[in-house]
Amino acid sequence: MIPIQNIYYMLAYAFGVLQKKEYKKMATEPFHNTAELCAAILTTGIATQCKKGLYQTYQEQMETLSVVRGKIDIPQSLQTQAVCKKQVVCQYDMFSSNTHHNQILKCTMLLLLKADITKARKKALQKYLTFFQTVDTIHHKQINWHIPYHRNNQTYRMLLSVCYLVIHGLLQSDGNGTLTFMDVFDAQQMHRLYEKFVFGYYKREFPQIKVTASQIPWQVDDGFCDLLPIMQTDIMLSYGKDCLIIDTKYYAHTLQQRFDTKKIHSQNLYQIFAYTKNKETTDQTVSGMILYAKTDAYTQPNHVYHMQGTKISVKTLDLYCDFPKIAAQCNEIVYEHFGKL
Repeated sequence: MIPIQNIYYMLAYAFGVLQKKEYKKMATEPFHNTAELCAAILTTGIATQCKKGLYQTYQEQMETLSVVRGKIDIPQSLQTQAVCKKQVVCQYDMFSSNTHHNQILKCTMLLLLKADITKARKKALQKYLTFFQTVDTIHHKQINWHIPYHRNNQTYRMLLSVCYLVIHGLLQSDGNGTLTFMDVFDAQQMHRLYEKFVFGYYKREFPQIKVTASQIPWQVDDGFCDLLPIMQTDIMLSYGKDCLIIDTKYYAHTLQQRFDTKKIHSQNLYQIFAYTKNKETTDQTVSGMILYAKTDAYTQPNHVYHMQGTKISVKTLDLYCDFPKIAAQCNEIVYEHFGKL
Protein backbone atom coordinates (compact mmCIF):
# COMPACT_ATOMS: atom_id res chain seq x y z
CA MET A 1 0.00 0.00 0.00
CA ILE A 2 1.28 3.48 -0.88
CA PRO A 3 2.21 5.36 2.33
CA ILE A 4 -0.47 7.88 3.32
CA GLN A 5 2.20 10.57 3.52
CA ASN A 6 2.99 10.05 -0.17
CA ILE A 7 -0.69 10.37 -1.04
CA TYR A 8 -0.60 13.77 0.64
CA TYR A 9 2.35 14.82 -1.55
CA MET A 10 0.54 13.53 -4.62
CA LEU A 11 -2.53 15.55 -3.69
CA ALA A 12 -0.35 18.59 -2.99
CA TYR A 13 1.11 18.53 -6.50
CA ALA A 14 -2.20 17.59 -8.11
CA PHE A 15 -3.90 20.55 -6.41
CA GLY A 16 -1.32 23.32 -6.15
CA VAL A 17 -3.32 25.13 -3.45
CA LEU A 18 -2.12 22.50 -0.95
CA GLN A 19 1.34 24.05 -1.26
CA LYS A 20 0.10 27.04 0.76
CA LYS A 21 1.38 27.51 4.31
CA GLU A 22 -1.87 26.54 6.07
CA TYR A 23 -1.56 23.03 4.62
CA LYS A 24 2.21 22.63 5.03
CA LYS A 25 2.07 21.06 8.49
CA MET A 26 0.30 18.04 6.98
CA ALA A 27 3.59 17.06 5.34
CA THR A 28 4.89 15.92 8.75
CA GLU A 29 1.59 14.91 10.36
CA PRO A 30 0.98 11.14 10.67
CA PHE A 31 -2.25 9.76 9.15
CA HIS A 32 -3.38 6.19 9.69
CA ASN A 33 -5.66 6.10 6.64
CA THR A 34 -6.69 8.14 3.62
CA ALA A 35 -10.03 9.20 5.12
CA GLU A 36 -8.09 10.85 7.95
CA LEU A 37 -5.94 12.71 5.42
CA CYS A 38 -8.96 13.91 3.42
CA ALA A 39 -10.70 15.02 6.61
CA ALA A 40 -7.60 17.04 7.58
CA ILE A 41 -7.46 18.72 4.17
CA LEU A 42 -11.17 19.54 4.22
CA THR A 43 -11.21 20.93 7.76
CA THR A 44 -8.22 23.16 6.99
CA GLY A 45 -9.73 24.31 3.69
CA ILE A 46 -13.21 24.85 5.10
CA ALA A 47 -11.77 26.80 8.05
CA THR A 48 -10.10 29.15 5.57
CA GLN A 49 -13.28 29.38 3.52
CA CYS A 50 -15.42 30.16 6.57
CA LYS A 51 -13.14 33.09 7.44
CA LYS A 52 -13.67 34.46 3.93
CA GLY A 53 -17.37 33.57 3.99
CA LEU A 54 -19.17 30.68 2.35
CA TYR A 55 -20.00 31.09 -1.31
CA GLN A 56 -23.47 32.62 -1.75
CA THR A 57 -25.76 33.21 -4.71
CA TYR A 58 -29.18 34.74 -5.28
CA GLN A 59 -31.85 32.04 -5.17
CA GLU A 60 -35.51 32.35 -6.00
CA GLN A 61 -37.87 31.99 -3.04
CA MET A 62 -41.65 31.63 -2.99
CA GLU A 63 -43.52 32.55 0.17
CA THR A 64 -46.99 33.59 1.33
CA LEU A 65 -46.70 37.03 2.91
CA SER A 66 -48.89 39.77 4.36
CA VAL A 67 -46.75 42.42 2.64
CA VAL A 68 -45.55 42.45 -0.93
CA ARG A 69 -41.97 41.38 -1.50
CA GLY A 70 -40.57 41.00 -4.96
CA LYS A 71 -43.11 39.82 -7.56
CA ILE A 72 -46.68 38.71 -6.80
CA ASP A 73 -47.62 35.30 -8.17
CA ILE A 74 -51.30 36.01 -8.89
CA PRO A 75 -52.33 32.51 -10.12
CA GLN A 76 -50.72 30.87 -7.08
CA SER A 77 -52.29 33.46 -4.74
CA LEU A 78 -55.76 32.69 -6.11
CA GLN A 79 -55.21 28.93 -6.15
CA THR A 80 -54.13 28.81 -2.52
CA GLN A 81 -56.84 31.31 -1.53
CA ALA A 82 -54.19 33.40 0.18
CA VAL A 83 -56.13 36.54 -0.73
CA CYS A 84 -58.92 35.42 1.59
CA LYS A 85 -56.44 35.76 4.44
CA LYS A 86 -55.29 39.15 3.15
CA GLN A 87 -52.04 37.59 1.96
CA VAL A 88 -50.30 37.11 -1.39
CA VAL A 89 -47.81 34.58 -2.75
CA CYS A 90 -44.60 36.41 -3.60
CA GLN A 91 -41.53 35.42 -5.57
CA TYR A 92 -38.27 37.11 -4.64
CA ASP A 93 -34.51 36.54 -4.77
CA MET A 94 -32.57 35.99 -1.57
CA PHE A 95 -28.80 35.92 -1.13
CA SER A 96 -28.18 32.45 0.30
CA SER A 97 -25.31 30.09 1.12
CA ASN A 98 -27.54 27.12 0.28
CA THR A 99 -25.60 26.46 -2.92
CA HIS A 100 -24.75 23.10 -4.45
CA HIS A 101 -21.07 23.76 -3.67
CA ASN A 102 -21.83 24.01 0.05
CA GLN A 103 -24.26 21.09 -0.09
CA ILE A 104 -21.45 18.87 -1.40
CA LEU A 105 -19.12 20.00 1.38
CA LYS A 106 -21.78 19.31 4.02
CA CYS A 107 -22.58 15.89 2.54
CA THR A 108 -18.90 14.89 2.55
CA MET A 109 -18.32 16.11 6.11
CA LEU A 110 -21.30 14.08 7.33
CA LEU A 111 -19.95 10.99 5.56
CA LEU A 112 -16.48 11.47 7.06
CA LEU A 113 -18.02 11.57 10.54
CA LYS A 114 -18.89 7.89 9.97
CA ALA A 115 -15.36 7.01 8.86
CA ASP A 116 -12.48 5.63 10.92
CA ILE A 117 -10.92 8.96 11.85
CA THR A 118 -9.76 10.34 15.19
CA LYS A 119 -12.12 11.96 17.70
CA ALA A 120 -10.21 15.24 17.33
CA ARG A 121 -10.82 15.21 13.59
CA LYS A 122 -14.52 14.44 14.07
CA LYS A 123 -14.77 17.26 16.62
CA ALA A 124 -13.27 19.66 14.05
CA LEU A 125 -15.74 18.52 11.39
CA GLN A 126 -18.67 19.01 13.79
CA LYS A 127 -17.37 22.47 14.64
CA TYR A 128 -17.42 23.61 11.01
CA LEU A 129 -20.75 21.93 10.33
CA THR A 130 -22.32 24.68 12.44
CA PHE A 131 -21.54 27.09 9.59
CA PHE A 132 -23.70 24.94 7.30
CA GLN A 133 -26.95 25.01 9.30
CA THR A 134 -28.82 26.86 6.53
CA VAL A 135 -27.44 24.51 3.87
CA ASP A 136 -29.65 21.60 2.76
CA THR A 137 -28.48 18.06 3.51
CA ILE A 138 -28.35 15.99 0.32
CA HIS A 139 -27.53 12.33 -0.39
CA HIS A 140 -24.21 11.68 -2.12
CA LYS A 141 -26.07 10.14 -5.09
CA GLN A 142 -27.86 13.46 -5.66
CA ILE A 143 -24.63 15.33 -6.31
CA ASN A 144 -24.11 16.90 -9.71
CA TRP A 145 -20.36 17.11 -10.23
CA HIS A 146 -20.61 19.29 -13.35
CA ILE A 147 -20.20 22.50 -11.38
CA PRO A 148 -19.27 25.82 -13.00
CA TYR A 149 -16.40 27.73 -11.44
CA HIS A 150 -15.69 31.44 -11.70
CA ARG A 151 -13.87 34.15 -9.80
CA ASN A 152 -16.25 34.10 -6.82
CA ASN A 153 -16.08 30.36 -6.15
CA GLN A 154 -12.66 29.38 -7.53
CA THR A 155 -11.45 28.46 -4.04
CA TYR A 156 -13.96 25.59 -3.99
CA ARG A 157 -12.27 23.73 -6.87
CA MET A 158 -9.74 21.88 -4.71
CA LEU A 159 -12.20 21.29 -1.84
CA LEU A 160 -14.81 19.73 -4.12
CA SER A 161 -12.12 17.67 -5.87
CA VAL A 162 -11.24 16.16 -2.49
CA CYS A 163 -14.96 15.57 -1.87
CA TYR A 164 -15.11 13.74 -5.19
CA LEU A 165 -12.16 11.54 -4.18
CA VAL A 166 -13.80 10.76 -0.83
CA ILE A 167 -17.17 9.83 -2.31
CA HIS A 168 -15.96 8.00 -5.41
CA GLY A 169 -12.62 6.71 -4.18
CA LEU A 170 -13.18 5.78 -0.52
CA LEU A 171 -16.84 4.82 -0.21
CA GLN A 172 -17.83 1.25 -0.92
CA SER A 173 -21.13 -0.55 -0.47
CA ASP A 174 -21.62 -4.10 0.78
CA GLY A 175 -24.38 -6.46 -0.30
CA ASN A 176 -26.83 -4.92 2.16
CA GLY A 177 -26.27 -1.41 0.80
CA THR A 178 -24.32 -0.32 3.88
CA LEU A 179 -21.59 2.21 3.16
CA THR A 180 -18.10 1.71 4.53
CA PHE A 181 -14.77 3.45 3.99
CA MET A 182 -11.70 1.92 2.39
CA ASP A 183 -8.24 2.72 3.74
CA VAL A 184 -7.03 3.99 0.37
CA PHE A 185 -8.56 5.27 -2.85
CA ASP A 186 -9.78 2.70 -5.35
CA ALA A 187 -7.74 1.96 -8.48
CA GLN A 188 -9.73 4.29 -10.72
CA GLN A 189 -9.28 7.30 -8.43
CA MET A 190 -5.62 6.46 -7.85
CA HIS A 191 -5.11 6.47 -11.62
CA ARG A 192 -6.61 9.96 -11.85
CA LEU A 193 -4.56 11.17 -8.90
CA TYR A 194 -1.37 9.60 -10.28
CA GLU A 195 -1.82 11.37 -13.61
CA LYS A 196 -2.56 14.73 -11.95
CA PHE A 197 0.41 14.31 -9.61
CA VAL A 198 2.95 13.70 -12.40
CA PHE A 199 1.52 16.61 -14.38
CA GLY A 200 1.54 18.93 -11.35
CA TYR A 201 5.05 17.90 -10.31
CA TYR A 202 6.62 18.84 -13.64
CA LYS A 203 4.53 21.99 -13.84
CA ARG A 204 5.83 23.21 -10.48
CA GLU A 205 9.38 21.85 -10.32
CA PHE A 206 10.41 22.55 -13.92
CA PRO A 207 8.96 25.96 -14.87
CA GLN A 208 11.41 26.20 -17.81
CA ILE A 209 9.66 23.24 -19.46
CA LYS A 210 6.31 23.67 -21.17
CA VAL A 211 3.92 21.18 -19.56
CA THR A 212 0.58 20.56 -21.29
CA ALA A 213 -2.02 17.86 -21.85
CA SER A 214 -2.53 18.63 -25.51
CA GLN A 215 -4.50 16.84 -28.17
CA ILE A 216 -2.55 15.51 -31.14
CA PRO A 217 -4.07 15.83 -34.63
CA TRP A 218 -3.95 12.82 -36.94
CA GLN A 219 -1.47 13.14 -39.78
CA VAL A 220 -3.79 12.10 -42.59
CA ASP A 221 -2.83 12.45 -46.22
CA ASP A 222 -6.13 13.81 -47.56
CA GLY A 223 -7.40 15.73 -44.51
CA PHE A 224 -10.28 13.28 -43.92
CA CYS A 225 -10.58 12.60 -40.16
CA ASP A 226 -14.25 11.62 -39.69
CA LEU A 227 -14.81 9.04 -36.89
CA LEU A 228 -11.14 8.98 -35.92
CA PRO A 229 -10.73 8.96 -32.10
CA ILE A 230 -9.25 11.96 -30.30
CA MET A 231 -5.63 11.53 -29.29
CA GLN A 232 -5.60 13.16 -25.84
CA THR A 233 -2.24 13.03 -24.09
CA ASP A 234 -1.83 12.80 -20.31
CA ILE A 235 1.35 14.87 -20.18
CA MET A 236 3.44 16.54 -22.87
CA LEU A 237 6.82 18.04 -21.95
CA SER A 238 8.40 20.43 -24.44
CA TYR A 239 11.79 22.08 -24.17
CA GLY A 240 13.54 23.60 -27.16
CA LYS A 241 13.31 21.16 -30.07
CA ASP A 242 12.62 18.14 -27.86
CA CYS A 243 9.21 16.80 -26.87
CA LEU A 244 8.36 13.95 -24.51
CA ILE A 245 4.84 12.51 -24.40
CA ILE A 246 4.11 10.66 -21.14
CA ASP A 247 1.18 8.30 -20.75
CA THR A 248 0.61 7.45 -17.06
CA LYS A 249 -0.82 4.06 -16.12
CA TYR A 250 -1.92 2.81 -12.70
CA TYR A 251 -2.71 -0.90 -12.73
CA ALA A 252 -2.92 -3.63 -10.15
CA HIS A 253 -0.85 -5.71 -12.62
CA THR A 254 1.61 -3.72 -14.71
CA LEU A 255 2.25 -6.51 -17.22
CA GLN A 256 -0.22 -8.74 -18.99
CA GLN A 257 0.37 -12.48 -18.92
CA ARG A 258 -0.45 -15.06 -21.58
CA PHE A 259 0.74 -18.65 -21.50
CA ASP A 260 3.14 -17.91 -18.62
CA THR A 261 4.78 -15.12 -20.66
CA LYS A 262 4.62 -11.55 -19.40
CA LYS A 263 4.36 -8.70 -21.86
CA ILE A 264 3.68 -4.96 -21.85
CA HIS A 265 0.01 -4.18 -22.38
CA SER A 266 -0.27 -4.05 -26.15
CA GLN A 267 -2.90 -1.29 -26.24
CA ASN A 268 -0.62 0.96 -24.12
CA LEU A 269 2.25 0.48 -26.55
CA TYR A 270 0.07 1.02 -29.63
CA GLN A 271 -1.34 4.18 -28.09
CA ILE A 272 1.98 5.86 -27.23
CA PHE A 273 3.43 4.86 -30.61
CA ALA A 274 0.47 6.49 -32.40
CA TYR A 275 0.90 9.63 -30.29
CA THR A 276 4.59 10.03 -31.07
CA LYS A 277 4.38 9.26 -34.81
CA ASN A 278 1.50 11.72 -35.33
CA LYS A 279 3.25 14.40 -33.25
CA GLU A 280 6.52 14.17 -35.16
CA THR A 281 7.54 17.18 -37.24
CA THR A 282 10.64 18.03 -39.23
CA ASP A 283 11.88 20.57 -36.66
CA GLN A 284 11.12 18.64 -33.45
CA THR A 285 12.34 15.39 -31.91
CA VAL A 286 9.48 13.51 -30.25
CA SER A 287 9.83 10.65 -27.76
CA GLY A 288 7.19 8.66 -25.93
CA MET A 289 7.00 7.10 -22.49
CA ILE A 290 4.60 4.78 -20.69
CA LEU A 291 5.02 5.56 -16.99
CA TYR A 292 3.59 2.78 -14.84
CA ALA A 293 3.11 3.04 -11.09
CA LYS A 294 5.08 0.30 -9.36
CA THR A 295 3.20 -2.75 -8.12
CA ASP A 296 4.30 -5.60 -5.87
CA ALA A 297 4.99 -7.84 -8.89
CA TYR A 298 8.48 -9.35 -9.24
CA THR A 299 9.02 -7.96 -12.75
CA GLN A 300 8.85 -4.20 -13.24
CA PRO A 301 9.34 -2.79 -16.75
CA ASN A 302 12.25 -0.43 -17.30
CA HIS A 303 13.08 -0.59 -21.00
CA VAL A 304 13.85 1.65 -23.95
CA TYR A 305 12.83 0.75 -27.50
CA HIS A 306 13.73 2.39 -30.79
CA MET A 307 10.92 2.01 -33.31
CA GLN A 308 11.14 3.50 -36.78
CA GLY A 309 13.46 6.23 -35.55
CA THR A 310 11.34 7.00 -32.46
CA LYS A 311 12.41 6.42 -28.86
CA ILE A 312 9.72 4.72 -26.75
CA SER A 313 10.46 4.20 -23.05
CA VAL A 314 8.56 2.02 -20.61
CA LYS A 315 9.35 3.07 -17.05
CA THR A 316 8.09 2.29 -13.55
CA LEU A 317 7.71 4.96 -10.87
CA ASP A 318 8.12 3.64 -7.32
CA LEU A 319 5.52 5.35 -5.11
CA TYR A 320 6.31 3.19 -2.06
CA CYS A 321 9.60 4.87 -1.12
CA ASP A 322 10.19 8.19 0.68
CA PHE A 323 9.00 11.17 -1.32
CA PRO A 324 12.50 12.63 -1.99
CA LYS A 325 13.28 9.38 -3.83
CA ILE A 326 10.04 9.69 -5.81
CA ALA A 327 11.04 13.23 -6.76
CA ALA A 328 14.48 11.99 -7.81
CA GLN A 329 12.89 9.43 -10.13
CA CYS A 330 10.73 12.13 -11.74
CA ASN A 331 13.75 14.41 -12.11
CA GLU A 332 15.79 11.66 -13.74
CA ILE A 333 13.18 11.33 -16.49
CA VAL A 334 13.64 15.01 -17.35
CA TYR A 335 17.46 14.84 -17.24
CA GLU A 336 17.48 11.74 -19.41
CA HIS A 337 15.43 13.40 -22.16
CA PHE A 338 16.37 17.07 -21.90
CA GLY A 339 19.75 17.03 -20.12
CA LYS A 340 20.60 19.08 -17.02
CA LEU A 341 18.47 22.22 -17.33
